[in-house]
Amino acid sequence: MMAWYHQVIGKIARVAWRITRPRTLGVRAVLLDEDERVALVRHTYVDQWYLPGGGVKKGESTEAALHRELEEEVAVTDATIERVLGVYHSRREGKDDHIVIYVARVLSAAGNNMRRADLMEIEQAEWFPLDQLPTSTSPATRRRIAEYRAGLSGAGEW
Repeated sequence: MMAWYHQVIGKIARVAWRITRPRTLGVRAVLLDEDERVALVRHTYVDQWYLPGGGVKKGESTEAALHRELEEEVAVTDATIERVLGVYHSRREGKDDHIVIYVARVLSAAGNNMRRADLMEIEQAEWFPLDQLPTSTSPATRRRIAEYRAGLSGAGEW
């Protein structure tokens, strides 16, 4: 169940974004384990599954932001970045958002201990086989995973 206060904060943020039209930079990971399962998270404020990730802070590199977000959201501290899958542009929610998607791996047994690290933000965090995604996986997440599975590098619209 989504926390009501996150829903309210999200609605307020979307109105503010429509007025100010901020340019933002985000990162997400197609994070894979040794069994080629992908990590997905379900936030407390939206009811779909997404790739883990988040915003890049001022003065922070995208790589550093990805490692920080993986630790904050799913308690993964030893991910190895393999490559950039693509850079995408989104105008959803009134933002001018650019998202860098990395392909990363957790090759240690610690990857099996992935869990919700931020209990206020993350409702669920789980590994899924690439061909058995939850039905409520977001369309953009499905597109990024399909690009990864096809061996493509992506770009363009989110």
